[in-house]
Amino acid sequence: METSNISRKLTSRFVAGLTLDDGMRVCEALTADGILSSLDHLGENVHDLSEADAAREAYLAALDRIAASGLPTTISMKLTALGLDLSEEAARRNTAVLVARAREIGSRIEMDMESSEYTDRTLAILREMHARGPVRAVIQAYLYRSAEDIDQLCKEKVPVRLCKGAYKEPPDRAYPGKQEVDANYRRLMKKLLDDGTYPAIASHDEAILNEAMCYAREQNYQPDRFEFQMLYGIRRALQNRIVKEGFRLRVYVPYGAAWYPYFMRRLAERPANLIFLARNLFRG
Repeated sequence: METSNISRKLTSRFVAGLTLDDGMRVCEALTADGILSSLDHLGENVHDLSEADAAREAYLAALDRIAASGLPTTISMKLTALGLDLSEEAARRNTAVLVARAREIGSRIEMDMESSEYTDRTLAILREMHARGPVRAVIQAYLYRSAEDIDQLCKEKVPVRLCKGAYKEPPDRAYPGKQEVDANYRRLMKKLLDDGTYPAIASHDEAILNEAMCYAREQNYQPDRFEFQMLYGIRRALQNRIVKEGFRLRVYVPYGAAWYPYFMRRLAERPANLIFLARNLFRG
């Protein structure tokens, strides 16, 4: 599947390509359009520490290319790609190397959030890294705990990216319905716009994005106070409109040979993702 030309036609809308060169080409094109970017080297839940070391080296290579290019690009990574399932200390050590390099070149580490099984461990490592260099947390609006997490992160001045959440979670941990998730997202979004440290509003929901833009204007918040984030290949016309209206937008650019498990997990996590991706194959 990962080498099939037919499969590549399907995934090329959403995955930059197999190599770092592919990812960098997309970031360069986005920069030319006035859009920020974040590179994600695909791969997570590694099976041994040698794979974790390889992921670390891939991200270091990405940071080196970012530094050489001068692009306004960050990297997004998951702790399970750096060995969290195998050794918390190894994941911490690998992350520290990336944070140090990001600090040297003036970039940032976007520390992706995974299922709620990892939330406490991810936030613990993130807080430690925040004292060392530029990192941003990700908080998922569908978890009941997220309001408390955001309150604390705002007090600690930790930058936060707010997303809805895509992992299948038990009903005692997450809001079960879209309406409830959307309502919580709106509450947390306004909290971050009011009190957050350079937050990122990550969504493809046009109604929510319109509300965020209106709220920012009403409160007279300057565009450099926050940014929007969206996925590569999703709602391109909407991405362009956000930029034209004077707001910052960062696009998440995945690349790498492990696109197949990434792509299929996005579909498997929630059935609505399949419909969402199918619709976006035929829209701008």
